[in-house]
Amino acid sequence: MISKVSKRYWTGIPPWIIIGAVLILAPIFVFMTLENIHRQKENTTMLLVEKGAALIRSFEAGARTGMMGMMGMRGGGFRLQKLLMETAQQPDIVYLIVTNSKGVILAHDDPKKIGETYGKDLDLDRISSAKEVAWRQVLNPDGADTFEVFRRFSPTGRRFRGHHGRMMPDASTQSRMAPPYGSGDDEAQLIFVGLDMEPVEIARKEDAYHTAVMALILLLIGFAGIVSLFLAQAYRSTRASLSRVTAFSDNLVENMPMGLLAIDRDGRIASFNQTAESVLQRSSQQVLWKKFRNVLPRQMWDPIDQLKTKKRVIVKEINCPVMGEKTIPLEVIASFLEDEEGAFLGHVILFRDLSEIRHLQREVERSQRLASVGKLAAGIAHEIRNPLSSIKGFATYFKERYRDVPEDQKTADIMIQEVERLNRVIGQLLEFARPMSIKKKPTTLGALVQDSIKMIEGDAHRKGIEVHVKRIPHMGDVSIDADRMKQVFLNVYLNALESMEGGGILSVEVHPDDSANNIGIIISDTGTGIKDEDVPHIFDPYFTTKSSGTGLGLAIVHKIIESHGGTVRVQSQCGIGTTVTIRLPFSKEATAL
Repeated sequence: MISKVSKRYWTGIPPWIIIGAVLILAPIFVFMTLENIHRQKENTTMLLVEKGAALIRSFEAGARTGMMGMMGMRGGGFRLQKLLMETAQQPDIVYLIVTNSKGVILAHDDPKKIGETYGKDLDLDRISSAKEVAWRQVLNPDGADTFEVFRRFSPTGRRFRGHHGRMMPDASTQSRMAPPYGSGDDEAQLIFVGLDMEPVEIARKEDAYHTAVMALILLLIGFAGIVSLFLAQAYRSTRASLSRVTAFSDNLVENMPMGLLAIDRDGRIASFNQTAESVLQRSSQQVLWKKFRNVLPRQMWDPIDQLKTKKRVIVKEINCPVMGEKTIPLEVIASFLEDEEGAFLGHVILFRDLSEIRHLQREVERSQRLASVGKLAAGIAHEIRNPLSSIKGFATYFKERYRDVPEDQKTADIMIQEVERLNRVIGQLLEFARPMSIKKKPTTLGALVQDSIKMIEGDAHRKGIEVHVKRIPHMGDVSIDADRMKQVFLNVYLNALESMEGGGILSVEVHPDDSANNIGIIISDTGTGIKDEDVPHIFDPYFTTKSSGTGLGLAIVHKIIESHGGTVRVQSQCGIGTTVTIRLPFSKEATAL
């Protein structure tokens, strides 16, 4: 079962858990990734703007230095062009252009383009009046992008705040400088710096790729974390369910009314429940993990051996010896034990004690025999009693007629006695055959037992038999037929006395059993006992081992107890004695006071 659970553990995850985890995590990580890529792009743009602004400031500083030593416009223009070409040779600079406010190129890293117009697609007037650095991305004819930074060109040092608020030279310094190159004093100039974006784009794309990969990894980690939480919860639930199922199955196996033992593939006993211990009279410590042939009775080997050839469920009844010479009937069911894939794991054996069932079967058979005998006896008794009355009448007549003949008198007396004895037997037979009439009334059972014992104490004393009455607890009145129960006690006592002709001990004990809601009366003797083969028949009518017995005494005892709703059991061993156990039901009002 555990392997089956583990195999289906992953496949048992509900799809909605996976879909929910994706729906929750995917938007979060997509947003974080796009935000990170956008932030990287902004940082890249800011970096290029800073770089362009720094180049412009550097170029302006160089231009101012050149203006301090110039003598005229011509020399100044030549110095500006030369400075511009030298600056444009720096890495990552695509071009460097200086124009006037109308877009006419005043200086260019390519001298051939001087005099041409540049920036017609821009608002040059707004740029010339603005103080901040502006930028744009230009698509070159070769397909590569150029990042262009531009603003007003102020080599003369007019006061304005450049990028990041840096202060430029004031008016006192400006007064010592020449006018702008190639223009009048009031004409504005613009500077454009083109930066190569390819290295930056490559780095940005790599960063974006790394960001996406990292986001994917984090997404997978987050997804795995959520799934792990559900898996952990499912594992705890499965483990709890498995624990409950295991506890239930263990409790069921231990307390089931049938004996169970499991044998592994090596022939060792792996399970042995409480019922098995009770039936086979062996503890689990004595048999667990031992070879079954070393600890089980030989009679239980056969069903297991038959499984090796028949490959099916074996159902068999056996007589199994336990506790030495004692033998009990068992119903044994043997079968294979396999896993879900059909692999052989061992054998499982179920068995139950058939003693009670066999006893009930004998009771049913006896009841059926008694019913048949009763019907026959009722018809015969009526037919016999009429002739008996006539015989007794003639015997009485001859006894009166031949008073002077002693031999005839003696013969007549014997005839009368035998007729009366036969009449009593027929009376018992009729009493046994007809339905038992029970008249229950509240009776003190202890007093009834004491009265019945007094009736046989004289005979017991003459035979040298000791009568032991164990303490009888004080109980309330029990609803029974006192006369019938006294008849039961006397029959059992007289049988006990007859079995102890040479003396012995007669014991009587009464005890309530509140758990079973009944009263037990135990009568035991130390007489000759009853043979084992005779015990099942002692309650049968006309079964007797006495030369003068009728065989109806115990049959009537059984019928009286049965009419009270009770049971009577006899246990006996030859030469040791006999114990008769009578159990009578009683209501809660009749429990011990």
